Amino acid sequence: MRNTIIIAAAMLTASAIPALSEGDVVKGEAVFKRCSACHAIGEGAKNKVGPQLNGIIGRAAGGAPDYTYSNAMKKAGEDGQVWTAAELRDFLSSPKKKIPGNKMASAGVSKPEELDNLIAYIEGTALKPAE
Repeated sequence: MRNTIIIAAAMLTASAIPALSEGDVVKGEAVFKRCSACHAIGEGAKNKVGPQLNGIIGRAAGGAPDYTYSNAMKKAGEDGQVWTAAELRDFLSSPKKKIPGNKMASAGVSKPEELDNLIAYIEGTALKPAE
């Protein structure tokens, strides 16, 4: 009985942990090179033309400290837009369609496999914000 309870507890805990994207982190790093002219991620990342991406998962749109966002991105955050892997995938596939009026210059990443890889890289590389 005790073993059954322990196994059930372990299964519940595992199911509560969000799964990382199914993409390839190494291939995602190659995709991110297109983004790196404007964005930084990982240790020492600072805002560039675009905001640094540490802590992006779970952060409200327009929520990176010390970055001047477009009114459209600020409004998206005020309206409850929070970045999840799915929301990032949707945004990165077509930034102007997802949040019209944002200032991101990229047309987006059109290939689903590249999006999976990019999201996996962001999830695996983006440091949590300092508390």
